[in-house]
Amino acid sequence: MIREYRTIREVVSPLMVVKEVEGVTYDELAEIELPGGQVRHGKVLEVNGDTAVVQLFDDARGINLAQSKVRFLGHPLELAVSGDMLGRVFNGMGKPIDGGPDILPDEMKDINGLAMNPAARAYPAEFIQTGISTIDGLNTLVRGQKLPIFSGSGLPHKELAAQIARQARVLGDGENFAVVFAAIGITFEESEFFIRDFRRTGAIDRTVVFSNLANDPAVERISTPRMALTAAEYLAFEKDMHVLVIMTDITNYAEALREVSAAKKEVPGRRGYPGYLYTDLATLYERAGRRLGKKGSITLIPILTMPEDDKTHPIPDLTGYITEGQIILSRELYRKGLVPPVDVLPSLSRLKDKGIGEGKTREDHAGTMNQLFAAYARGKDAKELMTILGEAALTEADKLYAKFADAFEKEYVSQGNDTNRPIQETLDLGWSLLKILPRGELKRIKQEMIDKYLPEEG
Repeated sequence: MIREYRTIREVVSPLMVVKEVEGVTYDELAEIELPGGQVRHGKVLEVNGDTAVVQLFDDARGINLAQSKVRFLGHPLELAVSGDMLGRVFNGMGKPIDGGPDILPDEMKDINGLAMNPAARAYPAEFIQTGISTIDGLNTLVRGQKLPIFSGSGLPHKELAAQIARQARVLGDGENFAVVFAAIGITFEESEFFIRDFRRTGAIDRTVVFSNLANDPAVERISTPRMALTAAEYLAFEKDMHVLVIMTDITNYAEALREVSAAKKEVPGRRGYPGYLYTDLATLYERAGRRLGKKGSITLIPILTMPEDDKTHPIPDLTGYITEGQIILSRELYRKGLVPPVDVLPSLSRLKDKGIGEGKTREDHAGTMNQLFAAYARGKDAKELMTILGEAALTEADKLYAKFADAFEKEYVSQGNDTNRPIQETLDLGWSLLKILPRGELKRIKQEMIDKYLPEEG
């Protein structure tokens, strides 16, 4: 039932206070009709007795307290979902912006879905190939996982996000794979970059794009990731697809949350962010996963820029608690010209062991992964020692490890944004780099694997 009121008492953008309301519920949609007939939109943020606080999706200019009317629509913000969403571009409110027709919905879905019940979760166990060696070989992505990318201002996370979106696939025949891409608070140029890249490579055909620009209202930024996850839930659990959700930039989402929280005069937490930032991020991240009895899955890669490259900042800090690892981009590697500049040693995929091995990637994957990590770590230590004491202070073994570290960064880490490496190629590349070291140093790989994949030089 639609209820209409002329009892607006206060407007402090992006909030509006309406008095003498009845039966209004949290998250309910509202329409504000201005004296000239224009219609603005908002949603109920808070209800206290007969007072409702409405969050405006548009700016507050032109709202006349005495003459404007407010209608409460009786339902929350919804997204029209259909299989026809694939290949389409929407704004942060779910409206098409690609010049195509409106979606004919199979159903309307409340965007405020629930986090997945832990008892209904199936354990992530299948490999997703991104074509990027530092992820596939060393920090493997698994179906149903939440694996964020921690970047910094000016680092090429935009190019990395586009590369993952166009290259990612699940191995095996007859597997339906889709990408849902949510751009949150980005510039028009960045939005055009993603859409052009998807169209150029044909990836748009299996992608649903939600684009929220920096000049769009902050409130829309809060809705954008929920729109994307609602579309992903429909494709995964009703269309049996394996869906990869990529969100960039979660920092812009958190800033919008802080802006609205400040307007509500809430007591701020760390760095001015609301005290419920952890809970709010969890309501997004925990919608990803695999469900028992369902063929589809949702895998989530949220991308966030760490202010001042600070891993202890509330946004990366809380994200790390909720998700299963992180991929970290390095400013030092970027300055060296490595693309993508993935810092292997502090990066981590907590579920990588579940998605690798015989029948998933290859039998030698676990051993080579551990050996590459260990050799690169020792090589970096040797290079630091060489910087301080000079090359003469190194043993012959240290010099080999330093040589390995340089070759590893140049050939394995730096593959460019247009190279798509199948997992077999990544594993073979790892073996070719390990040939730099004496066989006696390969202590983390079983001897039968060394004999099979690292034959004697002829």
